[in-house]
Amino acid sequence: MNVLIVEDEGIAADRLARLLGELQPDLRVLEVLDTVKSAAAWLRSNQSPDLLFFDIHLADGSSFEIFEQVSVDCPVIFTTAYDQYAIKAFEVNSIDYLLKPIVLEKLERALDKFEHLSKAANPMIDVSQLQQMLGAPAKSYKERFVVKIGEHIKTIPTDAIACLYSEEGSTYLQHEEGKKFIIDFTLDQLTELLDPSVFFRVNRKFIVQMKAIRDIVSYSNSRLKIVLPHWDNNELIVSRERVAAFKAWLDG
Repeated sequence: MNVLIVEDEGIAADRLARLLGELQPDLRVLEVLDTVKSAAAWLRSNQSPDLLFFDIHLADGSSFEIFEQVSVDCPVIFTTAYDQYAIKAFEVNSIDYLLKPIVLEKLERALDKFEHLSKAANPMIDVSQLQQMLGAPAKSYKERFVVKIGEHIKTIPTDAIACLYSEEGSTYLQHEEGKKFIIDFTLDQLTELLDPSVFFRVNRKFIVQMKAIRDIVSYSNSRLKIVLPHWDNNELIVSRERVAAFKAWLDG
């Protein structure tokens, strides 16, 4: 089986490719692309793969825009942290919709569904099943962190966090009042543990909370600068490749 992955988070793309290899060792990942533009160009210039994996929020827009630019005549499995696009996903040749973080068992079921549907004359998803799936209990996210202050232990609720960042090999949580604490998580782990509708990873070193943002200013090279209360360290910049996804996150 030949697949194409369209995903703008390198770690997520690597994880997906690794999981696919574990499930089907003979599967070939033809390419990993990270933009609407590059995906549309690839599909225009190459023979269709057997299966596509599309993240929804890409560096330069939404993967739904790919369908507006080029004919997509092979099945698609969407992989995303958001479930509000699920019904729309199944209007554009999608056979499954996997919420991040992707787990091996659900990916295996999606591949089984692909193989089953590929043998059918009209491989369509049962939208009623999808609605039942979306009506299931939502994934739970981390609600608080335990931090140490001298000899004392304190809990900080996630809604009191302004940002989380890495610096000199450590990860810090900054409280909305300005105090900072070291926590025993990497930013990659935090990306999976925190509610993606509330927290956003703006670049390699920073995760911000939406309600903590005081201002957003245009910055050089098509980037954005975020202003947070009590933040007087280096400038907090949304990387150019994350700007489109950041704006989509703000827009809900």
